Amino acid sequence: MRTYRYFLLLFWVGQPYPTFSTPLSKRTSGFPAKKRALELSGNSKNELNRSKRSWMWNQFFLLEEYTGSDYQYVGKLHSDQDRGDGSLKYILSGDGAGDLFIINENTGDIQATKRLDREEKPVYILRAQAINRRTGRPVEPESEFIIKIHDINDNEPIFTKDVYTATVPEMSDVGTFVVQVTATDADDPTYGNSAKVVYSILQGQPYFSVESETGIIKTALLNMDRENREQYQVVIQAKDMGGQMGGLSGTTTVNITLTDVNDNPPRFPQSTYQFKTPESSPPGTPIGRIKASDADVGENAAIEYSITDGEGLDMFDVITDQETQEGIITVKKFLDFEKKKVYTLKVEASNPHVEPRFLYLGPFKDSATVRIVVEDVDEPPVFSKLAYVLQIREDAQINTTIGSVTAQDPDAARNPVKYSVDRHTDMDRIFNIDSGNGSIFTSKLLDRETLLWHNITVIATEINNPKQSSRVPLYIKVLDVNDNAPEFAEFYETFVCEKAKADQLIQTLRAVDKDDPYSGHQFSFSLAPEAISGSNFTIQDNKDNTAGILTRKNGYNRHEMSTYLLPVVISDNDYPVQSSTGTVTVRVCACDHHGNMQSCHAEALIHPTGLSTGALVAILLCIVILLVTVVLFAALRRQRKKEPLIISKEDIRDNIVSYNDEGGGEEDTQAFDIGTLRNPEAIEDNKLRRDIVPEALFLPRRTPTARDNTDVRDFINQRLKENDTDPTAPPYDSLATYAYEGTGSVADSLSSLESVTTDGDQDYDYLSDWGPRFKKLADMYGGVDSDKDS
Repeated sequence: MRTYRYFLLLFWVGQPYPTFSTPLSKRTSGFPAKKRALELSGNSKNELNRSKRSWMWNQFFLLEEYTGSDYQYVGKLHSDQDRGDGSLKYILSGDGAGDLFIINENTGDIQATKRLDREEKPVYILRAQAINRRTGRPVEPESEFIIKIHDINDNEPIFTKDVYTATVPEMSDVGTFVVQVTATDADDPTYGNSAKVVYSILQGQPYFSVESETGIIKTALLNMDRENREQYQVVIQAKDMGGQMGGLSGTTTVNITLTDVNDNPPRFPQSTYQFKTPESSPPGTPIGRIKASDADVGENAAIEYSITDGEGLDMFDVITDQETQEGIITVKKFLDFEKKKVYTLKVEASNPHVEPRFLYLGPFKDSATVRIVVEDVDEPPVFSKLAYVLQIREDAQINTTIGSVTAQDPDAARNPVKYSVDRHTDMDRIFNIDSGNGSIFTSKLLDRETLLWHNITVIATEINNPKQSSRVPLYIKVLDVNDNAPEFAEFYETFVCEKAKADQLIQTLRAVDKDDPYSGHQFSFSLAPEAISGSNFTIQDNKDNTAGILTRKNGYNRHEMSTYLLPVVISDNDYPVQSSTGTVTVRVCACDHHGNMQSCHAEALIHPTGLSTGALVAILLCIVILLVTVVLFAALRRQRKKEPLIISKEDIRDNIVSYNDEGGGEEDTQAFDIGTLRNPEAIEDNKLRRDIVPEALFLPRRTPTARDNTDVRDFINQRLKENDTDPTAPPYDSLATYAYEGTGSVADSLSSLESVTTDGDQDYDYLSDWGPRFKKLADMYGGVDSDKDS
């Protein structure tokens, strides 16, 4: 069939068709919308004559998936300008030109070099052109043509999912929708039946069916029961070509689960249950468990248990364990073996969620009989009340009886009972109890303001069997007695402005009282009797447990009286009346015209623009710490030793400064290096003193150096003259300080160390010749007799 269509196509392609000179200007779906021949008919003489220029070409078609060994022939392009002499050259461009499609440039034959797949690309648009080989110019305009790939059935249907999962309620009617499957075919749906898919069921009958055209799966069997079978696997086939022979197919699996519905009632596995419990079991104690079975699951298997009838309807209860769906029988009230030994109950199990359409199957509940046997035990004493509440005044004396408790043995033996107080609940031993009759009395004084309630525990124990005991809470309330005086609610310290007017409110007072009278507090305020006469202030009782302090005169002077102490008496209205005296401190302060405090003799109390007391204390503390630090630093500076002015070991004056001794002459080579004096070139003229800063900077004056063999004395005299006339020289220098005395000096020695042992007079008149540096010495010693002569 395919081969036949292929030969027909080749035959059709080889037929002559009208030629066109220009490409199509408009295409729809890849095909020309209308063919227009560009030839001029030439029927009218008035019309212009032009040379005939047109293509001979067709719209080409190819089958996809060509499997031949040769290239697949597409068609032929031909121009009416082609004379067959090889002067024209055909050129192909566009989709796949040169790679997928090739053209014989001489004949215009087009061939496909590869196997084509319509699903990848159904249409190829190419352009053809014929040019003159010699001139390289086109003889025809470039024209566009189309190659359309014809579809073959080479794609099987593919489902959107490999595995579908669906659910449907059990016991559903026939035809109930389950799920819809969908398969797609990549072939051309507009050509033949290649993409027409038909569904069928391969596995899953007779339970389910599928619609052939839509792929909708439905139930096909009535009353499918989940309890018999829950899971089903259905295989669906999708086949193209409308399901005909030769069509391609694909399959998918659908896993269908039947969901549960409540179509099964609960059932007890046995009709009678029996349990035992001691009579001492407190309420809430579990006795036993019963369980009804239900074939359903989830909420459809939920069971509620209830006691519907029996002798112990009010003595027992049943609750449902939500995890295990069991019924738990519990004690509802205290049991008494002496009164009743056996109870019979009727317990019912039912489903809370019921399907109305299955009610025809019967009631969704079941019942069973429960028999409970009460066992006798030796019971502890039982108090007449579950708790006792007693009251006593706080002014009660020691050994005052408050009340009593009563307990007795519930057993038939009626053993005697003794009482005691659990001292863990009364560590201070404030209360005691009579062990025989249970009377409670005080053993210490009480104070309501310290502790309002006393919670203690009383123990009742059988005398014959001390292991049998019971406890009861005892709550003792201490009643109030007016034994506390009222007092100020807070510490009051206020101020009054110097320019205050009479009857001006400066402070509101409030009081508190530790007592708690039944009718509430009623305080009264007044000035102390000793302060009434001559007081500058008055107290106004507001009758609402508050009072105000009012000024009594116009104007106050803080320089005359800066502080007033105002004693205020506060009394209550209870019996016996209690009162106390509190003192209010009133400071006189300077205020602005709005009445805001500005300054007082003492520190500012509360001022909108001032600093708080804490801030002022912090500032003063910082100042004190700073002053102490400065004083310690100054003291350390004073104690520090003064360093010598010259600390260099290389300075030749070091020995004189350190030891205050004159040199020993030329023989003393350890004092300093005498070679320095004999070799003046060794001294740096430009070297300034390191320990003294000159007041003004002058350029150093260089002087001619002495000869190498100049006497030391001449050298010293020369240096003295230079220093006398040098404004940059310091007050003294090395040479002047040492004042070396050469051999045969006229002045002999300037030292006074040997003056006491010298017999001859000392003449210091020569000092006046030594210049202004020695003027002070000349005035002191010149022309004055020695100490010895005097």
